[in-house]
Amino acid sequence: MSTTFKTEHASLLDKQFINNQWAISAGTRLLDVMNPYREERIAQVTAGDAADVDAAVTAAQQAQPDWQALGGTARANYLDGFADALEARRESLMTLSATNNGKPLAEAGIDLDDAIACYRYYAKQAKALDARQGELVNVEMEGVEARTYHDPAGVVGLITPWNFPLVTSAWKLAPALAAGCTVVLKPSEVTPLPEQVLAEIALEVELPAGVLNLLNGDGEGIGAPLTNHPGVDKISFTGSNRVGEAVMQAASARTASVSLELGGKSPIVVMEDADPAQAADWVMAGIYFNAGQICSATSRLLVHEDVAEALYTALGERMDALTLGDPLAEGTDLGPLSSAKQRDAVQRYLDLAEQEKLTVVRDATHRTLPTQGYFLAPTLYRDVPLESRLWKEEIFGPVLCAHSVTSEAEAIQLANDSSFGLAATVISGDPERAKRIGRQLKAGSIWYNSEQLVLPETAWGGFKRSGIGRELGPWGLSAYLEVKHVIGPA
Repeated sequence: MSTTFKTEHASLLDKQFINNQWAISAGTRLLDVMNPYREERIAQVTAGDAADVDAAVTAAQQAQPDWQALGGTARANYLDGFADALEARRESLMTLSATNNGKPLAEAGIDLDDAIACYRYYAKQAKALDARQGELVNVEMEGVEARTYHDPAGVVGLITPWNFPLVTSAWKLAPALAAGCTVVLKPSEVTPLPEQVLAEIALEVELPAGVLNLLNGDGEGIGAPLTNHPGVDKISFTGSNRVGEAVMQAASARTASVSLELGGKSPIVVMEDADPAQAADWVMAGIYFNAGQICSATSRLLVHEDVAEALYTALGERMDALTLGDPLAEGTDLGPLSSAKQRDAVQRYLDLAEQEKLTVVRDATHRTLPTQGYFLAPTLYRDVPLESRLWKEEIFGPVLCAHSVTSEAEAIQLANDSSFGLAATVISGDPERAKRIGRQLKAGSIWYNSEQLVLPETAWGGFKRSGIGRELGPWGLSAYLEVKHVIGPA
């Protein structure tokens, strides 16, 4: 067994973690890993190669029967081990995530707590899975017995995004391992540093060789070969619609199962009976967390005309109070975007807004941006036309678009008028009314009178173009299981 690969001191990530060994990648291309605040290279990572994928899939295939045979209770011990190891590294991982991703330390701490809770939850689910095996089915035919079993999907490929390192990998890895699957995990090449710890932990808890294989690389080097590999039984992908649709198409060629968590253009509805100050706090949390780089960002504000002016005033005050700066510095509220590429992508929408002459409540003209870092100012446009691209398309940055409504019915209609359906928030002075409105919205997660509470016990996923399948909760475990019935004479 190889020694631990220490990412905190690594400047060259040219190795792949396969079969509990760090081996030099077959890929010859190297990609820069940046500190988005200092705008400097902090590491280089291999782009990977199809040969890496072949080796990792082979290791996963060989390990899978024994991993399944261990049973859920034994697998749970390893999952608890992952949670314990993350807790022991909490401070260093928060710093590493903030440095590589650009999010403030406080947000990095929230992320890590989320990941730890996820491993703990699926440890419990793994234990419960044992008790579910062989459950009798109530059948009408006399003299016949039918029992239900839940078998792992097999070898799964997990592809995670750059906006929430360690979180999205936990949402996939924990249930996959709990189910008895073996894994080939591809972290984002933009933020690969935090995810390397998972290999370190695998060695530390003595996870059987081949159960977790971690491949660094980009879409060309690792993503496409992994998605197309005949030995991969299921693909779980989180990212853009463009890439997700390509993943689905590749998997369909061999009828492989897919789970897709894709884009969003989520509404936040503020009714006339809402308290503007409280509503403003929830609106802020829904769009400016992680510099707006959230698939569930409530980036469409639908506000009743009776409370619109008061809400815009309250939002402006809160936006002015945001501190932009070093993610590692105490008191920073908003860090840089995670890459120059993403900053430039969001800037193109801001340029378009200027061309469209959108009405500005707050933008870069209202503050001085830090002199370094991939920063964009928190931005709010009001009275945005419904035909505007900024209203319709996912921007994935700190940009909020608002539109006034005159009634509850109009708010519901416009909230649902989107090709996406990942999440939504409803704010009303009457909680029952908020819940009733929420039930009429077409989205996977609906919050009412609350910030975005993401719980390991509740499902995550969306309607329409926001994806296929669900993560978290028992539904997240089911995504990595196949149902089997054994039927015969009683």
